[in-house]
Amino acid sequence: MKISSILDLEKISNKIKKILSPGDVVFLYGQIGVGKTTFARILINGYEHQKKLKKSEVLSPTFNIVFEYDIKDFTIEHYDLYRLKNEKEIKNIGLFENLEESIIIVEWPELIKDKPINRIDLFFEYTKDMNERILTIKTSGRLKVNEF
Repeated sequence: MKISSILDLEKISNKIKKILSPGDVVFLYGQIGVGKTTFARILINGYEHQKKLKKSEVLSPTFNIVFEYDIKDFTIEHYDLYRLKNEKEIKNIGLFENLEESIIIVEWPELIKDKPINRIDLFFEYTKDMNERILTIKTSGRLKVNEF
């Protein structure tokens, strides 16, 4: 599907937010600048708004590797694995240690070999003219996203 505005991302985020629960994972694939962190920000801020929490400034966790957001009855862990080199480094950060209490969002998940079952994979791509983006959504496990 084509994405040409923040509003498009908000609509997609709202549909995904309805089916996610602690124990679920969202993988974000795509080039630098294609919208992965923007999507994560919209999703996290959407949960905060829903729970009447102050909106966080959601930044890319490229240098910190992870930022955590308390959403009252669960947490969201937002990872960026761009700087990691191999699966051993991924194991060292404890990526899925708190899976049952958290929704986990992962940018640059390509190095992860043992992928969680209940997962949504979002593939962001630029269109040829670079003015729009295309988003492909794949789900696994119990997660199903209705047509957009």
